[in-house]
Amino acid sequence: QVQLVESGGGSVQAGGSLKLSCVVSGYARKFTLFGWFRQAPGKEREGVAAFFPAASREYYIDSVKGRFTISQDNAKDTLYLEMNGLKPDDSAMYYCATGTVWPGANPLTRPDYFVHFGPGTQVTVSS
Repeated sequence: QVQLVESGGGSVQAGGSLKLSCVVSGYARKFTLFGWFRQAPGKEREGVAAFFPAASREYYIDSVKGRFTISQDNAKDTLYLEMNGLKPDDSAMYYCATGTVWPGANPLTRPDYFVHFGPGTQVTVSS
């Protein structure tokens, strides 16, 4: 059974950094697509970053480009999201996600291709 568990969230001041981790268990090797999503209160969930290992491609939404980095450690079956220069607008529940099919386009525009999600980890950035 597939299980994703995030950790690393917390409260920081604006300008600070956090590194989120997501351990993927249960046939982790079959996943071809990995991503991080976030949802703030009263807002829809949005894809933040995605990683397609087969082509070593990374994707980011404009608001986090240059500040966030997605990466993967295959040996540990762990996905990471390093977040620097955090802003209050980054405050949200963050979820890792996986998929088994490459959508053939920027996966952040095709959130339906992500089929497994973790329970989330809270990130709060104060001004």
